[in-house]
Order: sequence, then structure tokens, then C-alpha cells
Amino acid sequence: MPNQVERLEVGAFLRLPAEGILLAGLLLALPPRGRRIAAVISGAFLGLVTVLKFVDMGFYQVMARPFDLVLDWILLDDATDFVRESFGRTGQVLAVIGVIVLFIGLLVLMTLAMVRVTGLMTRHRPVAARTTLILGTAWITCVTLGVQVSGVPVATKGNAEFLGNRVEQVQAGLRDARVFEELAAVDAFADTPPDQLLTGLRGKDVLFTFIESYGRSAIEDPDMAAGVGAVLDDGSRTLDEAGFASRSGWLRSPTTGAGSWLAHSTFLSGLWIKNQQRYRSLTTSDRMNITNYFGKTGAWRTVGIVPGVRRAWPEGKFFGLERIYDSEQLGYHGPYFSWTPVPDQFSLEAFERLEHGREDREPVMAEIILASSHNPWAPVARMVDWEDLGDGSIFHEIKKEGADPKEVWKDPDRVRTEYRKSIEYSVTSLVEWMKRYGDEDTVLVFLGDHQPLPSVTKGSKNRDVPITVVAKDPKVLDRIQDWNWTEGIKPATDAPVWPMDKFRDRFMTAYGPQQP
Repeated sequence: MPNQVERLEVGAFLRLPAEGILLAGLLLALPPRGRRIAAVISGAFLGLVTVLKFVDMGFYQVMARPFDLVLDWILLDDATDFVRESFGRTGQVLAVIGVIVLFIGLLVLMTLAMVRVTGLMTRHRPVAARTTLILGTAWITCVTLGVQVSGVPVATKGNAEFLGNRVEQVQAGLRDARVFEELAAVDAFADTPPDQLLTGLRGKDVLFTFIESYGRSAIEDPDMAAGVGAVLDDGSRTLDEAGFASRSGWLRSPTTGAGSWLAHSTFLSGLWIKNQQRYRSLTTSDRMNITNYFGKTGAWRTVGIVPGVRRAWPEGKFFGLERIYDSEQLGYHGPYFSWTPVPDQFSLEAFERLEHGREDREPVMAEIILASSHNPWAPVARMVDWEDLGDGSIFHEIKKEGADPKEVWKDPDRVRTEYRKSIEYSVTSLVEWMKRYGDEDTVLVFLGDHQPLPSVTKGSKNRDVPITVVAKDPKVLDRIQDWNWTEGIKPATDAPVWPMDKFRDRFMTAYGPQQP
């Protein structure tokens, strides 16, 4: 059995597995007691391998990679939370029960099946021995001649390779902790005096804003390019008419499909945070992020707008934010939109009310994590008049207008349509906020965190996300002129692509003291 849904075809099962032939020979050769023990152990082991392949299928569907036996266990808890927040407590309980029943059922049935087959071979030993010998000869012949069915080799040692790859994965995960420790010890700005940090942005309000699941596919996929492209082109014109200029490029995210926190921490820390082990190591270290450096200068108040956070978030202290506003502290009294606790337009208006719009304040640096384009992308909020936002109660009716996620997810095309709409809504919210509240001292940096699910990207391996810098003061964009980014908020296809971990140092260099 393959470990990816896309490979579940009849041809995938028309194989001669070397492991099965060798196991049959071993069982025939063992004495009765040893045979029974071997049958039970091999059956249970085969059941565990099958469970792992099913888990892989889920991870490939969401994160375009297999399950990591060392680092990914914590994500299973996040998965149950996502199911509860999207489909309710009943959906979560049913899903967990289903997984437990499937797990136990596979182990028991696979073990019983192996015991039964072993007994059958024992009762018909001469026939079983000849058959095993014939299959072994056939396997060697197929390997020698390269026999294939539908482009897939008939003779395979797929399970051995599958398990070998997992052993290497575990070893790599254990080694990675030491490698990351060495990387994290290097920081080009660690010894820079506070008065020499970010001098090119003094007096400015700097907003680092993440748009959930905003990836290259939203801009360049033929099925979505027209709609999203029109919103981006219109946004560029709107900002230009309001006196703002913008530049856009691409960053390569360390994750795809999910794992936003890996992208956020990579962007802010300047380290490649590709797994949960690195994330835990980072957030328990004294590594300085962009946010920390803004705070170190003493020239900015640092805040976070994180509507996706709805429970204790101890990692928040690591990012050096003086004040964090989660979903319970934004003054929102409207409904959830599936997973999304607060619509983006309301989150931005709350930032204006709570921080940016306050009188007699110091410059603010904000990390804003928008959530409306988080899957399952239905129902999607829509823009309303800013004066009508109130406490968010207006969104109760808007939610009723939206699509039912259970119906949307029956049709892949509808999923992609709703995803497109969510990106258009998030971008429009940002552009309209900037037009309404931005001024000469506002600098907006907005970007995607990762590509959406593989079902939306049609299996694309690309991990690029757009990034844009918007400002009214021309001196802000003059400092990044040599980045060669595209004018406007829509990056060109051939605009520069940087690994996301390179942004921190390039940004701090560009806005540090200029050489004469």
C-alpha cells in the first residue's frame, strides 16, 4: 500500500513485495512455536506500518510531507483542536473515536490475518514452499528485466525502503538539534548598540502583517489568478492614489499547507525553523527577533494582534512584545467563521482602536497575524462599512450568507473558489485599512506565511509566498531599491526569491545606519 492518496491506484497493488516473499520463507522454516510468535509479531508490525502509512496520507494532504516520527507528535493534538474549532465538539469526538477504532482494528485484524495465513501455509507446506520459490524466482526475473505495470515496477522492496527512510528520518531529527544550536549561536546584530539599530525607521509605525495561506498559487494558478490578480491590481491603484508606494517580491517558506508558526518564527528570527523541535528550541532560547530589536531600541512600543490565539500562549513572551491582544481581547462579539475567531477587517479596526489610533502615543511596531484565510475557507466574511463594524455583531448575518464548509469540501473546485475569496478579502481588508488610517509615518510589511493545502495548489511543491512593503515616505522604499522588487503589491513571476530566514538580516541592514 502506498502512503499517499494520489498513488492509491490498482497498479500500485499489482506488485511482488520482496519482504512478503522473504517472510513467507522464514515462517515456513521456523519450528511451530517460533512460527506462531513470528506470525503475531510480524502481523502487529505490519499493522503499525499500515497505520503509519495512513498517517502519512493525512500529512501529505495537509503539509505535503510524511509524518515525522520524532517531531510531529505534538501536531496530533493541534489536529484535534482544529477539528473541534471547525466542526464542533461532536465532530472532534467522532473523529477521535474513529481514529482509535481504526488503529486498534488494523492491529488486531492484521495480526489475525497473518496468523491465519501462516496456519494455511503450514497445512499445505509443499505447495506453499513451491509457491514461495516460484514467487522469489519471479521477483528476481522482474528486477532483472525491469518489468512494469502502468509505469510501476512489479518487483518491489517498497516497505524496506519505506522503513529505511524512516530510520534515516529519525537519525536526522536527532542530529538536527545539534546543528540548529550551532546556527542559532550566530547573530550579526547581537553586539550592535541600540542607537545603531533600525535608524532608518525611527518615528515610523512599522506593521509586520501575515496573511494566512497566502502563497504563489493564489497569484499564479490559472483558476485563481484572474480574481486575486484583479484585487491586487486594484489595491496597487488604490494605494497609489492615496499617496503610497509599494514594492513586492517572494520569500520561500519553510512549511506548506500548515504550520504557520514555523513561518512566523523563521521570518522574525532569521533562522530556518523547519520543524517543531527547532521551534521549541528557538522559543526557549535568548535569540533576538526583529520584534526584540525594535524593543531594544526603546524607540517603539511593541504589540501583537493575534486573533487566532484563544488559549495560553507562553511562546508569546519569546517574541518580546509588550502587549499581546488575542481573540478575547479585541472586543469582538460576533461569530466564529469555522476556525477563524475574528474576521480580518475587525482585527485591523481593533488594532486602530486599541493602539494605532491612540493620541499622544509613541511609535508602534506591531506583529499582526490575520486569520480569515485559514482553512477550511468557508464561510468567508465580506467587507462592510468601517463605521458599521461596531462590536462585530454585524457578522452574524454575514456568516449566514456564507457557504457551509461540509458542503464546500465535497467539491475540490469549490474549495479552491472559497480559498480565493478568502485571500481577496484579507488583501482588501489590509489595503482599505492602509488607505483609511495610514499616513506619512506608516510602514506596512505584509506577506503570506505558507502555501495553502496541496488540494488547493494541485500538488505543487513550490513554497513561495508574496511579500510587500508599503510606505508613503519615499525614503523608506529608497533604502530597498537594490532589492529589485516589483512595483505595486503584486510581485512579478520573475521577482527575486529569498529563503524566508534571510529577510531579517537584509531588512535590518537596509534600515540600519547608511554608509557614507
